[in-house]
Amino acid sequence: MSKEQWQAEFDAAPKRDADFDTRSGIPLEPVYGPADGEHPGEWPYTRGPYASMYRSKLWTMRMFAGFGTAHDTNRRFHELLSAGGSGLSTAFDLPTLMGRDSDDPLALGEVGKGGVAVDTLADVEDLYSGIDLGKNTTSMTINAPAAILLAMYVANAERTGIERSKLGGTLQNDILKEYQAQKEFVFPPRPSMRLVADTVRFCAAEMPRWHPISISGYHIREAGSTAAQELAFTVANGFAYVEVAMAAGVAVDDFAPRLSFFFNAHIDFFEEIAKYRAARRIWARWMRDRYGAKTDHSMRMRFHAQTAGVSLTAQQPEVNIVRTAIEALAGVLGGTQSLHTNSMDETLALPTEKAARIALRTQQVIAHETGVANVADPLGGSWYVEALTDEMERRAEEMFTHLDELGEGSMLEGAVRGVENGWFQREIVDSAYELERKLNSERHLMVGVNTAFEGNDEPPPDILRIGPEVEEAQIKRLAKVRADRDDEQVRVALEAVRAAATEPTTNVMPSLIDAVNVYATEGEIINALADVFGRYVEKPVV
Repeated sequence: MSKEQWQAEFDAAPKRDADFDTRSGIPLEPVYGPADGEHPGEWPYTRGPYASMYRSKLWTMRMFAGFGTAHDTNRRFHELLSAGGSGLSTAFDLPTLMGRDSDDPLALGEVGKGGVAVDTLADVEDLYSGIDLGKNTTSMTINAPAAILLAMYVANAERTGIERSKLGGTLQNDILKEYQAQKEFVFPPRPSMRLVADTVRFCAAEMPRWHPISISGYHIREAGSTAAQELAFTVANGFAYVEVAMAAGVAVDDFAPRLSFFFNAHIDFFEEIAKYRAARRIWARWMRDRYGAKTDHSMRMRFHAQTAGVSLTAQQPEVNIVRTAIEALAGVLGGTQSLHTNSMDETLALPTEKAARIALRTQQVIAHETGVANVADPLGGSWYVEALTDEMERRAEEMFTHLDELGEGSMLEGAVRGVENGWFQREIVDSAYELERKLNSERHLMVGVNTAFEGNDEPPPDILRIGPEVEEAQIKRLAKVRADRDDEQVRVALEAVRAAATEPTTNVMPSLIDAVNVYATEGEIINALADVFGRYVEKPVV
């Protein structure tokens, strides 16, 4: 792209109503660097996916929320939107993430504790009550049951008069990282990848504004990986999903523009910025050269970032506000399209309303007061940042070579075999162990943990408590839904789910939408799929 072409693209983009200068009135160029150098919005997008970057549009301030019942979380959603949040992100409780209903014996004591409890379409109706899903985009952090929750979201929207083609948002749906790091899986890897392919096919055909997969390095990093491993494992998983979708018959340029990524924004400031820049460069090159993508949209990596939960401390929790601000700034300087900032009290409990508001205000201060959104890739050209970017890319490519060889020329097969033989899991565990050794030997300092202890004995702040009455209320609600529905309709719908799952070329999504519409529960649908796919039990690898 010539300077003139870049200028034309930049000029064509809408601009925010803002003064693009310093507090002293010094006018700022949209980007700095040599005229013949790489610009934002230009392949391979090291400097950002769009020519205008935040001059055109700020990142989406997508605050992650979910606790208790659907009514409880719906109130928090409305609070966040009224405080200036610009997108929703839904956290589900552990039973929902594991595909179990709230009255399942294994759900005892966990209902509504780590997120919102969702058993049936009735809960989704309450969860998004009063929110225009045609205007507000929603992210759902759900993986093994992702197709079921997508079906509920579609069914709920259509009942309120919103066509599925008008829905915008993101389904995490990244099952590979569950085996590698987070461990919220249900089915074995290969049938799980089939479900991912079905959601991609369905969204490509019927939901053009929806992102069917958010390929997530966040949980890989939280489990203890290094930044380079997070980068490599996440992007390799992305390549695997590209291959599974192409194998299902979807042309790469028909689905790749709707793939998105989800990275951790950790505390090593410059390393994180370099990680994001290297990720865009790698993705663009592989999509063009390996997978034959033709359009810019297919080669542009766009990502959400969330500040690092594992970096927060129970000791002196107010200091977590500082950590979160630094991590959020790294995400912005690295060019994120969407950002969640963790609350200071998240090591103690789910966030209080006040803590969540402070976390949102942190983003707003960065956006409106610091001036960092006025220039694209302001650290580009820094010898340090450019060297770190190159080194991140080099280390990632080494890991890609290993996976490509493991899969005998298939990144999909390499990713699955790497899960099955425990390679990913061992790499992450080794990195986590090495970091713990550094903390214990004080080669790595962490305020309040192994240095700067003053204040550790202060009483903790007030926290959000989820009492047993939440579980009792949710189980009663589930019992009422079961009592009010037509059991014969549910039986027929579940049989249709089993039949669709049995036939490898049949997309299961239509049968899932039919099942949730008659109020089949998440657990019932999971059991129907498990009758065909089986359930996965991980073999110990450490």
